[in-house]
Amino acid sequence: MRAPSRPSSRPGGGGHHQVLFVLAECVPFAIALLVLAIEFTPAHVLYTGPLLVATPALAAVTMGPKGTIAAAGLAVAVSVATATYNQAWGNQQVYSNFLALFLVSVASVTTSRMARARSASELNQVRRIASAAQKVLLRPVPDRLGPLRAASLYLAAEKGAQIGGDLYEAMETRYGIRMIVGDVRGKGLPAVRTAAAVLGAFREAVYYEDDLVDVVRHCEAAMRRDAAVPGAVDEEALVEGFVTAVVAQVPDGHVVEVVNRGHPPPLLLRDGKVQALMPGSPLPPLGLGEFIAGPPGRRERYPFLPGDRLLLHTDGVNEARDRGNTFFDLPEAMEDMEDREAKRAVEAAAATMPDRGPREFLDRLCRALVRHTEGRLADDVAMILVERLDDAGGPVR
Repeated sequence: MRAPSRPSSRPGGGGHHQVLFVLAECVPFAIALLVLAIEFTPAHVLYTGPLLVATPALAAVTMGPKGTIAAAGLAVAVSVATATYNQAWGNQQVYSNFLALFLVSVASVTTSRMARARSASELNQVRRIASAAQKVLLRPVPDRLGPLRAASLYLAAEKGAQIGGDLYEAMETRYGIRMIVGDVRGKGLPAVRTAAAVLGAFREAVYYEDDLVDVVRHCEAAMRRDAAVPGAVDEEALVEGFVTAVVAQVPDGHVVEVVNRGHPPPLLLRDGKVQALMPGSPLPPLGLGEFIAGPPGRRERYPFLPGDRLLLHTDGVNEARDRGNTFFDLPEAMEDMEDREAKRAVEAAAATMPDRGPREFLDRLCRALVRHTEGRLADDVAMILVERLDDAGGPVR
């Protein structure tokens, strides 16, 4: 779910800090222009050597090694130009300035490279920790779940991050295959904590609650208990926090049962056409159950035939936009991939190539999404795709 402001790829986070950071990057080049303005005017009597010597050091603070080298090169070019214009060659002070500029430039580039390497090492460590946490919190679903083939995918919007507020799970139980996809309002550690609470409750409740509505009720209760812990969440999340979620169940028989709590509807792909499984009675997200006036919801049943594919996803998919602010057309993308897959299936059958099924379909859908946004996702993405096998347990395609 989108955060109030889009994450920044630069240090500082917010828009105000980003502007300050850009201005800081411009300081070394502004100093070089100031020296030119002084040296090519009657004000050249002012001694500008220390200003140019400081240029590489200032660049090393905000820019990487390449930016520091560029600033040092500009400082040398300005020094040569001003010394030539003022006919100062042969003056010992000029050569002292060049020596100082050389020493400071070497030290600045070395320092910048060391800082970059240290930052990269720290980022890699954070990524390893995030990857381990993701495997615990968002483990990949099995390739086979009873009468279904399945695949899952999670893609974080923020650069360098691997987990966030989106959640998913699919489990085989005595009641059938049960799945959940949800989206926590907000970002950061509070969102991850809420996602963990909801997933923990789901993983437990699916085994002993025969009614899918009761499973959802357990997830909402776990979320409320977690939010009630003093200091667990900030005041805004406590007052306005909620989780949109859709829970689906594939029991015996060719049907799928769905309970939707304010989440984008699942998409059913059948014979090359996509149908959105819209809820008959819309319900508020988890955490806002007090706004339900009547019964706490009910399971809604839809046909789920052999060969059908069901996609559960977060709004990071259908609300993704390109540079022209055009939404990603998820149903059209699914139908287009189904057509391509049907053609490839004929070729694969002739060449006895293996059928990769939902995993390949989900990977291609993800690539189409990244192409549409040009790699600039504004929100995390979580998806589960399941395919109904035939009664003999084999793929229909």
